[in-house]
Amino acid sequence: MNGDGINRPARDADAFALPGYRRAVLVEPEPGRVTALLEDDIHCMAVRLDHARGVVTRARAHADRMPWTTCPGAVAKLRETFEGAALSEVTARRDKKANCTHLHDMAVLAAAHAGDAAPLAFAIAASDPRDGVRILEIRRGGRAVHRWIERDGQLVAPPPLAGSSLLTMRDWIASLEGAEQEAARLLQWASLVAHGRTIPAARQSDASAMPPTCYTFQPDRAAHAQRTGVQYDFSTGSRRLLAGLRDRTRAALAGDRVGT
Repeated sequence: MNGDGINRPARDADAFALPGYRRAVLVEPEPGRVTALLEDDIHCMAVRLDHARGVVTRARAHADRMPWTTCPGAVAKLRETFEGAALSEVTARRDKKANCTHLHDMAVLAAAHAGDAAPLAFAIAASDPRDGVRILEIRRGGRAVHRWIERDGQLVAPPPLAGSSLLTMRDWIASLEGAEQEAARLLQWASLVAHGRTIPAARQSDASAMPPTCYTFQPDRAAHAQRTGVQYDFSTGSRRLLAGLRDRTRAALAGDRVGT
């Protein structure tokens, strides 16, 4: 047991082998088009950016599962935010709180990999708390990139993160470069979402009580937003993340039926 009080079995545990939250992200570039797919406990969605000469010509989305009745309206905001923007300007600083943050994040990720020659997959796991301890991991293309240990809301490992929290690690993430920085942001966002597994449903069902951090939680929508959708626990192994989402997205966007 180290000075942080976490025993060796917990410290060495594989988050992907423990009960908890799972998220899969897949980016698929094609000539003139790039699609980012995401699925986790409460979300199943995809963003597609068409582009020409380095500019986004069309932004579209498809969703099988979203957690609020107002979420589908965020597709129009996604278009407004990114259509006509240079791919190099599709960044996390573009009006994120006014968007569905998950669609926004997938648009940013898609734009960053629009010129790639091959698909790119991320796998994320956040173990359910045990004695206050969570193990948070992300793999990029099957290779481990980050593994963090959190205890009672405070990060204790790796050493550069000790004493910080998921909400106060921005400077550390900014100090990283390239693939490590990208993966750290993805793990941070997913780990924050994973907290929802420990919060009673009743406390997550009043959008008007939430801070205005996304499209649905803006005051004009939060007042009438209703919790909806189906939640799955992928850590049981009974379901496979992203299963069939690519085909459903292609079918939906072939007819330009967005936000469904």
